[in-house]
Amino acid sequence: MQIPEIDRDECLEFLSKLVQIKSYSQTDGELEATGFMAEQMKNIGLESELAPFDGGKRQNALGIWRGTGSSTQATRTPKTLLFNGHLDTNPVSEGWTIDPWEGKIDDKFIYGIGVSNMKSGCAAYFCAVKTLMAAGWRPCADVILTYVVGELQGGVGTVALIEQGKIKADYFINCEPSDIRAVTMHAEALTFEITLKGITRHMSAREEAQDAIMAACRLIPELNAMTFRGAKSKDHEKCNRCQVGIVHGALGKELVEWRPAQVADVCKLAGSARYAPGQTQKSVMEDLRAVIEKCLENFPGMAFELNQRFEPTMPAFEVSPDSTLVKSLNDAYFQVRGENQPTGVLAPTCFYGSDAGHLYKTLGMEGIVCGPGGKYNTRPDEAVDIPDYLDCIRMFMRVIVDICG
Repeated sequence: MQIPEIDRDECLEFLSKLVQIKSYSQTDGELEATGFMAEQMKNIGLESELAPFDGGKRQNALGIWRGTGSSTQATRTPKTLLFNGHLDTNPVSEGWTIDPWEGKIDDKFIYGIGVSNMKSGCAAYFCAVKTLMAAGWRPCADVILTYVVGELQGGVGTVALIEQGKIKADYFINCEPSDIRAVTMHAEALTFEITLKGITRHMSAREEAQDAIMAACRLIPELNAMTFRGAKSKDHEKCNRCQVGIVHGALGKELVEWRPAQVADVCKLAGSARYAPGQTQKSVMEDLRAVIEKCLENFPGMAFELNQRFEPTMPAFEVSPDSTLVKSLNDAYFQVRGENQPTGVLAPTCFYGSDAGHLYKTLGMEGIVCGPGGKYNTRPDEAVDIPDYLDCIRMFMRVIVDICG
């Protein structure tokens, strides 16, 4: 089949409209965004529905482009393909110089809160399907479009679709921002909390104290440099990272701050550990404990508590670079750009969590993470390169034709 060319202006205008919907996570804006996508899918002829969850307070949107069931391929049986992306966004931070909800377009970028994470990916697969439908092409196997919310709370929207039995496909593409590179593995995350308990004295006698803040200053670089036991390969080890993001030291368990002339005897830290498929929460926590114990040998009398904070999180994900889907995406990239697609365990995306983990772990689905955006992700004046967005649409059309027949 001759792949049709996209309507550049129409694709950009559609993404701009999606950005203009203020869909902060866990607000009514989610309902507006999912309602908008359900309507748009219905308008182009897809089977479209809204799937409420969380007692009806939240909802996902999904659409199905039904296949004909008859194959035109002599070499391979057509397979069903699911696209997955989230419409909820982070809040706007300080530092923006443009209107976060304008959906501004210039000659290089399209801007807005959530445009990279990840409304450009969501718009890309909608525009790919719309362009193919307008050209008169029909798939032999189903193409499923899912637009979820709650990804920012550990993927509760995709989990809801799974529990409702609404997700079933041979392959998936999760469109988290990867700068349209093919990411074949990402980490799982756990959150840990450490409380250091030292010995206080007035600053005049600080030689007799054990300063919990000083211990934290020694410990944090060691934690941030960690990798973890049990990585199955060098590629799996690439997914290992540890980062302390919260530090609070003061007096007593209440962290009293009005007496800075006294040596801090308590310091609380919290951080995140990222680890690969095959590594476990248990072994990661054991490794953290070993590093803490070794560091605190330099602080006699310093005690500590280490706890895991249990909260919704994303499972790890991996796929073989030799997967049929990965090869199809690689071929599509080459056809569009004339060069090989970067593929593998690629930073920074390999440290993200994504709904790919739920599809992989819970349903055993084979998939890939690939979407526009990334370089300017989750920051003031968030933006996506226009060529990446448009080329992603072109790539997705080719993958749909190749995989779905």
